[in-house]
Amino acid sequence: MDISYPPEAGAFRAQVCRVLAEELPPGWSGLGAIPGRDEALAFSESWRATLYRRGLLGLNWPVEYGGQGLSHLHQVVLVEELMRAGVPAGGLNDMVSIKMMGNTLLRWGTEEQRRYFLPRILSNAHIWCQGFSEPEAGSDLAALRTRAVRGGDEWIVNGQKIWTSQAHRANWIFVLARTDPDAPKHRGISFLLVPMDQPGVEVRPITMMNGDDDFCEVFFDDARTPAGHVVGPVNGGWHVAKSLLGFERGEEAATMPIAFRAELDRLITLARARGAVDDPMIRQRLADCHCRVESMRHLGYRVLTDYLKGNPPGPESSVLKLFWSEYHQDVTTLAMDILGPSGQVLEGRGPLRSMRTDDPGAPFDSTASWAATYLNARAGTIYAGSSEVQRNIIAETVLGLPREPPAPTGTG
Repeated sequence: MDISYPPEAGAFRAQVCRVLAEELPPGWSGLGAIPGRDEALAFSESWRATLYRRGLLGLNWPVEYGGQGLSHLHQVVLVEELMRAGVPAGGLNDMVSIKMMGNTLLRWGTEEQRRYFLPRILSNAHIWCQGFSEPEAGSDLAALRTRAVRGGDEWIVNGQKIWTSQAHRANWIFVLARTDPDAPKHRGISFLLVPMDQPGVEVRPITMMNGDDDFCEVFFDDARTPAGHVVGPVNGGWHVAKSLLGFERGEEAATMPIAFRAELDRLITLARARGAVDDPMIRQRLADCHCRVESMRHLGYRVLTDYLKGNPPGPESSVLKLFWSEYHQDVTTLAMDILGPSGQVLEGRGPLRSMRTDDPGAPFDSTASWAATYLNARAGTIYAGSSEVQRNIIAETVLGLPREPPAPTGTG
């Protein structure tokens, strides 16, 4: 397999390096090195505006919607250089806004929806969050009970969503709602775009044990959205949602291993500084993590190859999601084992987000960074579809194995 980059990738890499040299302050050592959380958030927001101003968001989107019309390979090159410089590839909500919502609109949206929403996503005028999970509809998402009823030229939405990441920072939410209560549960669902700045939407942040409030509950009480804000067919939202989840699990397949590689390099530096590399068991576990990160990188190249052929991520993206989430629990456990009791004395700053790796450029010896990332990794096998759900998708949809038998009904 030839994984060398073509000449145009090298030219684009040089362009990105020029932008970094021009835009980053003297003596810059990385977002993770900023000691205060408020200061780090402020830089992250200003850096997101810089990426937009320099045309480095939505690289592979068509030019008519505000993108650059480049390939996913250019996105990989961009993330490599941003990670090396210790800066994020977007804002806190861009995983949802750009990667999930934007790409879903490119695949399913009408021309009117694309021209209206996509440029506003890139400019950050519209900041999105995801309205899927409910108190009684988590892994079994099709059991959702939030309802939308057509009233004239509007949809009227009532119900509740939970574990809505960064909802308190968003002004739009895409909502899976039941629009035909008499249809089978997978068929009576529509994918609605709902503005959050209205009286019928209430957001309640959920304070976690570590004090963060990245997750929220969202309540809809006769919230309204125009009739044309349905993505895909009415009552056909389940197929739209499945493709969006494919983007959530697979869009970063070739870029996410770059962050995991940087994190592992920090861990190896920590192990050397603590003398842990003299322990043969630690060396073996580090070697195992190295092999798994490299495997993840090549899985990403496979997805990238499909992308370059025009094939968006499908159910096989569950392989990568299962792989990275279980790997991340093991590598962060190893970090805490290397820190030992000192890992309970928190020094430094934790990550801005409660998902994936710490901020790029985080100090290798920050106990607050490792402890928070360790705790965040526990949720990695649950959010974006639990490991059990991923294994079922792989077994049934990718491998074609028989479906699991339904759970028994009745009492006793």
